Amino acid sequence: MDYLLLLVGLGLLLLAANYLVDSSVAIAQRAKISNFIIGLTIVGIGTSAPELFVSVSSALSNSGDIAMGNVIGSNIANVLLILGVTAMIFPFDIERLQRHRDIPFLIIATIFVALIANDSIVPGIKENTLSRLDGIVLLVCFIAYMCWVIVQKGKNPKQAIEDADEEAKSSLAGKNPWLLWGIAIVSLVVLIFGGNLFLDSAKNLARAWGMSEAVIAITIVAVGTSLPELVTAVIAATKKNPQLALGNVIGSNLFNLMFILGTASTVKPLTLVDINLWDYAVMLVAAIMLFMVVLTFKKDKFDRIEGVLFFGAYIAYTVYLLLR
Repeated sequence: MDYLLLLVGLGLLLLAANYLVDSSVAIAQRAKISNFIIGLTIVGIGTSAPELFVSVSSALSNSGDIAMGNVIGSNIANVLLILGVTAMIFPFDIERLQRHRDIPFLIIATIFVALIANDSIVPGIKENTLSRLDGIVLLVCFIAYMCWVIVQKGKNPKQAIEDADEEAKSSLAGKNPWLLWGIAIVSLVVLIFGGNLFLDSAKNLARAWGMSEAVIAITIVAVGTSLPELVTAVIAATKKNPQLALGNVIGSNLFNLMFILGTASTVKPLTLVDINLWDYAVMLVAAIMLFMVVLTFKKDKFDRIEGVLFFGAYIAYTVYLLLR
């Protein structure tokens, strides 16, 4: 029964997140909010809604391992699985800003989260926690990064406007405002319900399989909440626009590390039991591998060989987790 409930919860999460983003974008456009702001806030946060609701729900139910495991697993899956599959379908170039700003910042953010979450490396401290102060610091870092992105986009206003118009498209544009608000509210309720259903089923499966919540979160929960990014990446690759996948993955990973972990630990500090240094190390290695793509084989290009290596690394890590 838990398998079915897990799938139902995941389906509700993904469906509700999609409608919440579409209705929110349409409402914001009716309120004359610029597409640029919509793209940076509603669309960016909305596409990470499944991870956000699962992590916050985990924090509130004292399941810190699921909250952190969800982020670690999503970040690893985004880079190794999603970009690996995308590159195997259609190799793509890496743009200058991604090379010099986004990927290095992702590496720094990954190291920072690993350090503040592993309190036990300090002599005399036995418990690993992500405190409320840690969460606030992460949210401040997130705001600073967003300001940096805005400044960079301001240097190329024409491209920024084009990107914003593309990001702020909504299938519900032009609908009755009362209908839009109704869809947004129902989507939010369904998102919360689906998130709790998905989370409870994952916990039950962890107990039934004799696995830790951390392993379940890094595998099943993480891949499930990363499905929107995977679908977007594959569609982008088949339409010969795989560059979109890289931007989505880097943005999603930074959202996960700073906004989602920051929000979850600010709501309630996370106590981490079964997340170990190897998990943080693999997340960091994945980010470094992404940077190494810029320097290896065909420079500044994510080619098929690298895609196969990334996909193989993800399979190897998953096998390691199941054996652990």
